[in-house]
Amino acid sequence: MTSVRATAGDWLPEGEFRDQVAVVTGGGTGLGLEISRGLARCGATVVVLSRNAAHHTELLAEATQRGWKVEARALDVREPANVARMASEIAEAHGRIDVLVNNAAGNFVCPTERLSANAWRAVLGIVLDGTFFCSRDFGRHMLKQGRGQILNVVATYAWTGMPGVAHSAAAKAGVLALSRTLASEWAARGVRVHAIAPGPFESAGSAANLWPTEEARTAMQAKIPLGRFAPAEEIARHCLYQLSSLSSWVTGECLVVDGGMTLPPPMWTPAERGGRGGGA
Repeated sequence: MTSVRATAGDWLPEGEFRDQVAVVTGGGTGLGLEISRGLARCGATVVVLSRNAAHHTELLAEATQRGWKVEARALDVREPANVARMASEIAEAHGRIDVLVNNAAGNFVCPTERLSANAWRAVLGIVLDGTFFCSRDFGRHMLKQGRGQILNVVATYAWTGMPGVAHSAAAKAGVLALSRTLASEWAARGVRVHAIAPGPFESAGSAANLWPTEEARTAMQAKIPLGRFAPAEEIARHCLYQLSSLSSWVTGECLVVDGGMTLPPPMWTPAERGGRGGGA
């Protein structure tokens, strides 16, 4: 057997998610892949859903090597009838649905005045409509069993806005509002709902769409107080914390994991203040 790569779940007890069925949209690449790997390592039966079945190859191969319980199915989250059918099929096949991670997304940078109707609709369809359809239909099964958790991946520009991503910012803001609404509506029925807002993290999709040149990468990294992008596995560790038993008294919160990027910029630097010392 070849050497194995660390997972986002290595810090949790190996059986933290044992006997749970976890569904991860966009679960074969980027952040979704690392969440799926961590859940599988901690004992969950993981069902990854993506439009492109080729995205599942890496995870399925690793699952075979490591004895994880992972399966993959093709799904376009923008199609409500297909989402409802998939939720029913998974619930029937496994007898339960314990975790849903709404990670499927689409994004690219485009000035708003050049954003076409099709581009606007494509991003909102995947991010906002898809999150709603999946939350509603997988959530119905959780409500029937009186237990479950949903984690929605948003972004800090959901509340700050950011030039060039009007479509994604509007969609993520809607997902954040949906997360808090469902958390309030479903808490008494045993279903917790979380959100996470990652800052820039290393992934092929982010590099291609958000910092396609080395100059763009350097400029964005300079805005992060901690001075680096996070690896996807690091973001996934926080996702697993939210879904684990360690967060059992938390619902409706959005965890910001961005290296301090959304903190206000400093009003001064030590160099600007010279050698003046403070008094008691």
